[in-house]
This record gives sequence, C-alpha cells and structure tokens, in this order.
Amino acid sequence: MEIHVKFSAIMLGFFCIINLVRTTPNTNVTNVLCNSGVYTGGDPFVTSLAYVLEELETKTSSTDNYNYFNISPYPNAFAYGHASCNRNLTSSDCTTCLGAAKTTMLGTCQSRIGARAVLRDCGIRYEQYPFTE
Repeated sequence: MEIHVKFSAIMLGFFCIINLVRTTPNTNVTNVLCNSGVYTGGDPFVTSLAYVLEELETKTSSTDNYNYFNISPYPNAFAYGHASCNRNLTSSDCTTCLGAAKTTMLGTCQSRIGARAVLRDCGIRYEQYPFTE
C-alpha cells in the first residue's frame, strides 16, 4: 500500500511540473509565397483582406484542430483565407504564431492579392479566389 502512495505522489508531482513548463511556438520561417497580382490602397479588397486576416489570427486557435477557413462578407471584392497551427500548441501560442506569420507574410508580400507564409508551427494564407489548402 505504501508503494502505491509514493508512486501516486511522484506521478502527481511529475504532472504538476509538466503543467508548469511552457514552450513558445517555433516561428522560424519555412516558406513565403506571393501572388504576382497587386491591389492599390483604395481597392475594396483592402477592407476584405483586413477582415479575413483578423478573423484568421483570432479565431483559428479556438477551432477544432486549429484549422480555419474563412471568406470576407464584402461582395465588392471577396478575400478568402486559411490558417492552421500545430495541434500541440496552446491556444495562445497558436495566436502568437499566426501573428508572426501574418507579419512575415505582409512584410514580404506587400499589396499582393494573394500570399502565404508557412512557419514551423503555423501557416496563414489569403487569396482573391476560393481554395482548399
């Protein structure tokens, strides 16, 4: 009986330590791709893109398997998006990773009608046309 109590105490301590250990998402860039088409500042696509990117960054971490597709609600110029994270991340780490992916993508692909950034632990993509991955 005493062995079971000691074993239980050791296991409880082990799980407490595991819960205290936090990791950060791996935001090393694997790939960035930019569509050759561009948009201008007054283009209605700007509003659609802003909506899609905000949704991808904030909602992906609360979806099943961290895998989220969306479309802007503005028919003047639709924008389509997809984001995903490594399922081993915490919800907040997924959001952090997608923020880094978005920053990388927009910094590399300025004013492009489509772009994709793949980081080690997450990826984000948008286009002016529907796609499945």
